[in-house]
Amino acid sequence: MSGRLFISIFLALAALFGAAMWYFQIYAYYEETVGQSEIRAGGRSLPVTNYRGIDADTSPNKLRACFEAEPGLVADLPPAPEPDPLRAPGWFECFDARAIAAALASGQAVAYLAADETPATATGYEILRIIAVYPDGRAYLWRHYRDSE
Repeated sequence: MSGRLFISIFLALAALFGAAMWYFQIYAYYEETVGQSEIRAGGRSLPVTNYRGIDADTSPNKLRACFEAEPGLVADLPPAPEPDPLRAPGWFECFDARAIAAALASGQAVAYLAADETPATATGYEILRIIAVYPDGRAYLWRHYRDSE
């Protein structure tokens, strides 16, 4: 086998592997949910409209959702500690993590702790479900896995 043939086969396989890896990271494991009429927050069900969400069983960090909710219904939830929305895949257009983070930093939106989903056996990390709400009722939900003290 000549060196050129070997390199060509190697590069073709590397390109196929890279394309497969990209597909699995961006599309393969996500399940989209639309039309959900309520979410769980603070141990209770809250009515929502125009719900559109994604999630996956492969990681707790894959949850993202966009919906509308009455801001007063979440006002009694505790504030979220250091809310940092994680980026969603590009095809899930309603969730713009940078815009949400900017709104949280400027006070245009408020982030609440919807639930602490950290397993009892966890050490050194926590899993938090966070809701960011705008005064006009736009709301965003994500789950955040992060290190803890």
